[in-house]
Amino acid sequence: MVSIRDVAKHASVSVATVSRVLNDKGYVSVETRKKVEAAIAELNYRPNEVARSLFKKQSKTLGLILPDIMNPFFPELARAIEDTAAKLGYTVILCNSDEDEEKAQRYLDILLQKYVDGIILASNTIREKTIRELNIPVVCIDREISKDIPTIVVDNKKGARTATQFLKDKGRKRIAHIRGPFDVSNANERCEGYLGIVSSEDWFTESYIINGNYHMETATKVALALLQSHPEVDGIFAANDTMAIGAMKAAYQHGLKVPEDISIIGFDGIALAKASIPELTTIEQPLYALGQKAAKVLIQLIEGQEIEKSFHQFDVQLVEREST
Repeated sequence: MVSIRDVAKHASVSVATVSRVLNDKGYVSVETRKKVEAAIAELNYRPNEVARSLFKKQSKTLGLILPDIMNPFFPELARAIEDTAAKLGYTVILCNSDEDEEKAQRYLDILLQKYVDGIILASNTIREKTIRELNIPVVCIDREISKDIPTIVVDNKKGARTATQFLKDKGRKRIAHIRGPFDVSNANERCEGYLGIVSSEDWFTESYIINGNYHMETATKVALALLQSHPEVDGIFAANDTMAIGAMKAAYQHGLKVPEDISIIGFDGIALAKASIPELTTIEQPLYALGQKAAKVLIQLIEGQEIEKSFHQFDVQLVEREST
C-alpha cells in the first residue's frame, strides 16, 4: 500500500509538504503543489481517512440510525438524506436498529468510533440523556425525543384528522383505526387525530382501535380479526401505508371489496402505495423535503452555523386514489 512517505519521496519533498497539500493548509508554492499532485496521481495514493479524521477532528461523515429498513418509508427517507449529504461533501453510514435499545446503543458506540461528525436519528429507544452524552450534533427525524433537540417531523394530528374526516365525507359510517406502537410519538399523534374526529360519535367504541405495530403482516392479522368481530366497519384509517396495504389484504380475505364495501386510507405516501391494487389513498408526507432538511440542519450544526429554528414541522396532503 502506498504511504504518504512514498508520495513525498516520489515528489522529492517532505512529508509535511504532502500533508499541507492534502489538507489544503499552509503555504505551498504552485510548482511544488503540482509535483505533489502528480506524485499522488502516478502512485494512485489514497489518504488514510481515519488518520485524517484524527488530525482534522472531522470525518465528513454522518451517521443515520433508522428503526426498520423493511418499512419502505425509511429507505425513501434515507435516499433524500444521502443525496443531500453527498451534495454538501458528506458521506452517510446507515444503521438499522430494529427498534432494539441494545442494538441502537451498539450503533451509537460504533459511529463514535468512526468519528462521525453528527447523527440523524429516528428512534423511540434512544433517550435524551444518551444523546446529550454523545457530544456531537444530533437531529431527530420522523419522531420527537426532546424539545431541545433539533427535530424534523410532519403535522401528524392534522394528517390523521384529514384522513378520518375524508372517510366520513365519503359516507363511511363506522371507521376503525389501525394504530402504530404505543411508544412511538407519531403513532400516538395520529391516533389522537383520529379520536378528534370520531370520539364524540355514538357508534364509537375503543375496540375500533387496533395495533398493527407499523408492520404489514401484523396489520393484516389484526384487521381480519377486527372485521370478523365488527362486520359493520366500512372504513379504516391506518397509521402508515404498509398497514393500510395489510388491511386491504385482510378485507379481501374477509370477502369484502375495496372500495365498494370498505374504504381504506393510509399515511406516508410511499411509492408502494401507487403499486397496490387498488392504488392506495394516503396522507402524503413530503419525504424528500424531510430528509433534505434533516441533512442540511445537521451539517449546519457541524459546521458551526446558526440554524434558524430547531423544530421543523412540515404539512401533509391528501392523495386520493382507488382504495376510497
